[in-house]
Amino acid sequence: MTLICAHRGASSLAPENTLPAFQKAVELGADEIELDVHFSSDGKIVVIHDEKLARTTGAEGYVGTHTAAELRALSADNGMEGFAGVKIPFLSEVFELIKPTNLRINIELKNTIFPYPGLEQAVIALVRDMGMEDKVFFSSFNHLSLATVKEIAPEFETGVLYECGLFRPWDYAKTLVGADALHPVYLNLRYPNFVGESHALGVKVRPWTVDKPEDIRMMLALGVDSIITNVPQTALPMRDAFGKA
Repeated sequence: MTLICAHRGASSLAPENTLPAFQKAVELGADEIELDVHFSSDGKIVVIHDEKLARTTGAEGYVGTHTAAELRALSADNGMEGFAGVKIPFLSEVFELIKPTNLRINIELKNTIFPYPGLEQAVIALVRDMGMEDKVFFSSFNHLSLATVKEIAPEFETGVLYECGLFRPWDYAKTLVGADALHPVYLNLRYPNFVGESHALGVKVRPWTVDKPEDIRMMLALGVDSIITNVPQTALPMRDAFGKA
């Protein structure tokens, strides 16, 4: 069965990458959530998408140049009414929320613009400290970072995030990166037998960001492993009804 992954939480219903968005994903019955992690300037693991603060908080500067206390003083409401004052969460807080549930967490390591040395080690240490080993997997546009995850903790699943049209990406994931999954922008699945070729090598396919009903329907028909979407409230009932008509 295709799983439904709430992209940055139920981000069409609550501010992205905040505890209300993740709580809403739980309430909707999502199978997974996706989130993004950075280091604060004092080495705390915080959950926010952009390197710059402006879009979601209205503040100036970069995540990595602010202390955790400075980041926590901001409102991450992303301009959504009714959420003023919502905080940028620590990854540990999301773990506390998700641990009692059946959801898994797709942790995107946001170390493409800023390298954040030691981010992989710190996140994996937190996963182990909080007993979340069976609930997380990793993704990144920084494929060197994914290789680092496999080097220090080969038991964790990794997914190659990418947007360009890679040639035989399933071979790239399996043989060059040692990854377990492909996380392509969904338009890449127009290439013939993408899912079949990937599955033949044991590589999972989790396309992003799939929001239009016709695209959700296409991904379901292709048999992808998970659909990463901003609208789990749309994708979940479509998935549950798929093939029953």
